[in-house]
Amino acid sequence: MKRKISVDGQWKRWILYWGIILSAVVIIGAVLYTWWLQIPGTIRIKAGVEETFDFHVPASGEVYLEAVQVSEFGSAIQSDTLKVDLSEKLTLKSEKLTTYQMNVKLFGVMPLKQVNIQVIEDRMVMPAGVPIGIYVETEGVLVVGVGEFDGMDGLVYAPSKYIIRNGDYILKVNGETVEGKKQFMDLVEEYGDEEITLTVKREDEQVELKVTPAKNQNGENKLGIWVRDNAQGIGTLTFVDECGNFGALGHGINDVDTSQLMKLEEGLLYETNIIAIKKGAKGEPGELTGMISYSDKNIVGSIEDNTEAGIYGECNVGKMPLMEEAHMYPIGLKQEIHLGEAQIVSTVGTEREYYDIEITEVRLDHDNVNRGIVIEVTDSKLLNLTGGIVQGMSGSPILQNGRIVGAVTHVLVNDPTRGYGIFIENMLEH
Repeated sequence: MKRKISVDGQWKRWILYWGIILSAVVIIGAVLYTWWLQIPGTIRIKAGVEETFDFHVPASGEVYLEAVQVSEFGSAIQSDTLKVDLSEKLTLKSEKLTTYQMNVKLFGVMPLKQVNIQVIEDRMVMPAGVPIGIYVETEGVLVVGVGEFDGMDGLVYAPSKYIIRNGDYILKVNGETVEGKKQFMDLVEEYGDEEITLTVKREDEQVELKVTPAKNQNGENKLGIWVRDNAQGIGTLTFVDECGNFGALGHGINDVDTSQLMKLEEGLLYETNIIAIKKGAKGEPGELTGMISYSDKNIVGSIEDNTEAGIYGECNVGKMPLMEEAHMYPIGLKQEIHLGEAQIVSTVGTEREYYDIEITEVRLDHDNVNRGIVIEVTDSKLLNLTGGIVQGMSGSPILQNGRIVGAVTHVLVNDPTRGYGIFIENMLEH
């Protein structure tokens, strides 16, 4: 009996020891991860401008002397490099427009991460904040569903099952370019029940797939797929530069069925008027409703690219009456943003207005490019109108201290007064 008690006590001690060790590992891991997050994977500085950083991380980094002039905290370790202390304030400056790397080591020993230092031009852009109607056509036709159907003989057919996938873009049928949904359906019907070759873009690869149509109950040749060739909606124009190039939305246009970033053939911007507001509430995102007339006279720009950070192209500011009072602002990089008061520019009625917000968090190295800034709407007028951030406001520029620093991208569904933004420097990467 005494021996059993002794064994039980030994097991309890082992469990306690391992519990302490595991807790220590978790705590150390959490601290290391926090330090890792505090240093951005990419640092951008404006050419010829001193940029100061305060990481508060017990680490050091090595940078090339020819690339960056470092503050008094740096000390030379080789003829062509500097060692910098990241636990102290660090000032970087470079005259050369290029990208360099800094290897960061924790306590000067343990590799922590590699940081890209991008030297960019100091730019001025015009914050927009006006609603835009968006119409885009896909590259070929986008497959949004694959299924089965009843045939003329009463059997069930699924010709495309295990061959075509959701998210595929069908570019050609037997070598003939697909220009739209109706033309694609006509081509399938034209070739009857013989095997056809589809040229498909799947992610970044182009493949050829063979599939044989079957007749449905109406005697029509079908592949058992659902396709889309366009998308439309409203959003907010973020900025326009001195050459008329624009950026909008702060996030890409994703297909509603596949959730994939749409590959565009072409797209247009249309002048839009907000005609209704659905106020946001907890668990129920609000929405701006815009009236778009898809006529040539209302075209204000062309969309050339759809990316994770937004849509881009050229626009004519002169055709946008709401932009008459807009003027150029300098850009603010992520290290220039501070917690506290800021503004967004948005048009939720008939006027382009500035609304007060608070920046509550700046995520220097967040994985999601569209969620680097956390904001809270504090403006009583905007709260009364919309309840906070609503669908259609994506792209509204964020201003702080006379600079454009980002754009609104998402709302928190359970709290419409709060949401996320993208750094303007990420939008300007395009």
